[in-house]
Amino acid sequence: MSQPTAVPAARWWQSLILAIQFLTRLPTPQLRTFHPEWLAASACWFAPVGLLLGSLLWLGVWLGSLHDPWLGALAGLLLWIGITGGLHLDGLADLSDAMGAAHRSRERFFEVLKDPHVGSFGVIALICAIVSKLVLLMLLASQPQQLPGLLLLPAWARLFALFWSATLPALAPGSGERFAWQPQWRAQAIGLLALLGLSLWLAPALLLAPLAALLWRGWLKRKLGGMTGDCLGAGIEVCEILLLGVLLLPVHLLGA
Repeated sequence: MSQPTAVPAARWWQSLILAIQFLTRLPTPQLRTFHPEWLAASACWFAPVGLLLGSLLWLGVWLGSLHDPWLGALAGLLLWIGITGGLHLDGLADLSDAMGAAHRSRERFFEVLKDPHVGSFGVIALICAIVSKLVLLMLLASQPQQLPGLLLLPAWARLFALFWSATLPALAPGSGERFAWQPQWRAQAIGLLALLGLSLWLAPALLLAPLAALLWRGWLKRKLGGMTGDCLGAGIEVCEILLLGVLLLPVHLLGA
């Protein structure tokens, strides 16, 4: 068997640009070369890019809420979708269609998962996700003291994606499999400690965030036995919705 061709390691700035390009639609310098292995290396920047997304999300909601909470929620939602390009919503729609149409057939599941068209299950999932985010953002915009949590929420969800890809077997070729090539345990540990510290400072309710990652991992393990890129994207969407609800816990339980 021939040995694979050696691939030069990506420099830190190349990895950062790739992470921004993969997770967002923000303008970046174009790279002259690209190797698939670099995508796995770029995962170490997922949490920092999530902080960038969170900063823009917080800014949009805060500015809009100066006029009306619903306006803040709408501004935040449109920014959220626009900056990410609906990348993870696409994964949620694909996974929902595959789960709805599989009828316990593993072959049918992967067949539908690869289909680029969106079916009725995917449409329903998209509507539920978008409406859930809009309403939860409005409730947060009505409680300005809880808004700082939005800075951290996207970072938590993207750190979770690294955890899922590193601890679950890949079910199909794709981005999920590529991230598993280099688990990035050091980046995960640093990201976890940093986000726990920032959560303690800005939004203590988000100290519960890792539970959302464990819940989604448990669901994937029980239902599918592993993960794909669409599973990672869907998990990011589901966990972002869960964490929006977590941010509201102090308001409803403690009257904060």
